[in-house]
Amino acid sequence: MKDDSPGLFGPLPTSRVVPVLVPMPAPVAYSYSVPAGMAVEAGSIVQVPLGPRQVIGVVWDGPDGGSVDPKKLRPISKVFDCPPLDKDMRTFLDWVAAYTLSPPGYVARMALRAPAAFDPEPMVEGFRFSGIEPERMTPARRKVLDLAADGLSWTKSGLAHASGVSASVIDGLATQGVFETIFLPPPPLVARPDPDFAAHRLAGPQKEAADEILDGIAKGGFSVALIDGVTGSGKTEVYFEAIAETLRRGKQVLILLPEIALTANFLERFQDRFGAKPGEWHSDLATRTREKVWRQTATGEIRVVAGARSALFLPFEELGLIIVDEEHDPAFKQEDRVFYNARDMAVVRARISGFPVVLVSATPSVESQVNCQAGRYRRIHLPTRFADAALPDLHLVDMRRHPPERGGFLSPILLKAIGKTVERQEQALLFLNRRGYAPLTLCRVCGHRFQCPQCSSWLVEHRFRGQIQCHQCGYAEPTPQACPECGTLDHLVACGPGVERIAEEVERHFPDARTLVLSSDLGGVKRLRLELEAIANGEADIVIGTQLVAKGHNFPLMTLVGIVDADIGLANGDPRAAERTFQLLSQVTGRAGRTGRKSHGLLQTFQPMHPVMQALVSGDATAFYEREIAERERAALPPFGRLVSIIVSADTRPEAETHARQLRQSAPIERDIAILGPAEAPLALIRGRHRFRLLVHGRRNSDMQGFVRQMLANGPKERKSIQVQVDVDPQSFL
Repeated sequence: MKDDSPGLFGPLPTSRVVPVLVPMPAPVAYSYSVPAGMAVEAGSIVQVPLGPRQVIGVVWDGPDGGSVDPKKLRPISKVFDCPPLDKDMRTFLDWVAAYTLSPPGYVARMALRAPAAFDPEPMVEGFRFSGIEPERMTPARRKVLDLAADGLSWTKSGLAHASGVSASVIDGLATQGVFETIFLPPPPLVARPDPDFAAHRLAGPQKEAADEILDGIAKGGFSVALIDGVTGSGKTEVYFEAIAETLRRGKQVLILLPEIALTANFLERFQDRFGAKPGEWHSDLATRTREKVWRQTATGEIRVVAGARSALFLPFEELGLIIVDEEHDPAFKQEDRVFYNARDMAVVRARISGFPVVLVSATPSVESQVNCQAGRYRRIHLPTRFADAALPDLHLVDMRRHPPERGGFLSPILLKAIGKTVERQEQALLFLNRRGYAPLTLCRVCGHRFQCPQCSSWLVEHRFRGQIQCHQCGYAEPTPQACPECGTLDHLVACGPGVERIAEEVERHFPDARTLVLSSDLGGVKRLRLELEAIANGEADIVIGTQLVAKGHNFPLMTLVGIVDADIGLANGDPRAAERTFQLLSQVTGRAGRTGRKSHGLLQTFQPMHPVMQALVSGDATAFYEREIAERERAALPPFGRLVSIIVSADTRPEAETHARQLRQSAPIERDIAILGPAEAPLALIRGRHRFRLLVHGRRNSDMQGFVRQMLANGPKERKSIQVQVDVDPQSFL
């Protein structure tokens, strides 16, 4: 707690100078004077003047200003009454800034995203029995007094609810002096989880895995464990045991999930196990709720947080364990302002503070697999599904031999399987990772293609909304009736399928089936949660979905999964294309048969002999990873080499290209580091800005940050119209 009043034994020392990190792209902290009588320390959250504004900052580590005269500096305006960021958190923020080549202020800003939480929450008005009896006793008043007679404090609503009376009864008693008014601390947002509330009795591989994790926790210190198990193998129950043990030891827990806003099923499972829900942290929370989560995490009232990647920057009071579920998921990579991978930063956070981190996935990333092979991570394998439920039988549908009917996209084999599944009153899932109705609309007369005016991407038709939309910048316009180029009516044609078009085809073949489309552009988080709950309750027969359906959901009646276009992820220049396709399709097909029912998966492909397709149907994940790891090692690609992507964008193409070429010419000469480019980025125009890309490639032990830092320092100065984005360890190559 901070106190800006004089101390008990006289005034505090006269003003001094401290560094304060402010949320600006400055390379260092700014110096401010501390007014006499104000107490601050490294980590204190403060308000300081910056130009004409007042901004939030944090007192940082570093020199205290030396010989600088405090009178020449602007003073700190206010110290907030909240716990300071501890030494480990400050070290972590400095590490992230140095590794990602980001301004430290921008990184610190991620830990200060709830300004209203920096001051204590207001006290809540409450009541306590004064000992005075009311003038007239009624049955309702008797109920209230029976509860309040022990002298404990109550809120008005709590006492009314517990007594089964209206609030007016409480008001009447208070008016007569039966209750005295007191002020209570605000209630916690979530109850404390009980590690022994409903402990599962694990057996077989699950118990062995849990025992191995608990052994690591008992030893103490930093460690990384990878729980690698097939879909439905009980990985969640295993790491629940690690959470329970950490809670018993009086420590907090962070669970990182790729799509926390959509995983209501996980929150319910957590509550069933621990008797209370965890604190949630994601962008879809109400502002007031986010503020409470931030404050109560900092004070230790919230013991477990389940959150998206940004939860890694919450100021935990005593963090003792991080779980990264679905550790392979690309959603853990942030690609805005500060480019970081939350999975990798979670390992750094645990190493700095000396506690365990547990990575979890049915399809671990190649990086995690290699770390296990090298002995840096401990691998815990779950080879079978929980309760011996069988994995789905997977088969390839060669679209060259079994093509769909004219104008369709579903092969006769898949349509027949859907029909049988619906007849058995079970559920079928059709997966296509493409939103909207069709990815391209063109005119059959003149060949005009509808392209975004601000991006080098086609406009995607969304027939349900009557729009064509750009998925890069969000530009949208009503679906036209005539070609804007030649003016011809009724000659626009949709090319290729999206989930909406597949739904149209399904409804044509199965008009009596209950069909549901799951896509992120068809409603907010609340609607998606309701739809996922409806599927789990059996209220849909055929589900058509994008990658949202691969996020660990449990659908008890799902026995058929059809992949509409299994090749879609292989047709790009991403070095992780094969890995990501394997992971995504494994996760999707894993939605089937999780409760023990016999299940099937059909993958429509034009490349049935591709190694990814063969690995999926054979179930030989080990062979796939061995091949993928060997190819990466030969090409010195991550994790055997390192990459840094530099995107130069400008208002005009010549400006972007010239700046990128000058940047390359400014690079130091290093034998082990090469620069590819500059070349136009695959998406050469986004939001009206032209983009050129440089790709820096080095060995695993190369000083990539030092190289890029020197290149940027030697390069041309950035003008207002030019932006340079640096992405260390890029996941996207668009």
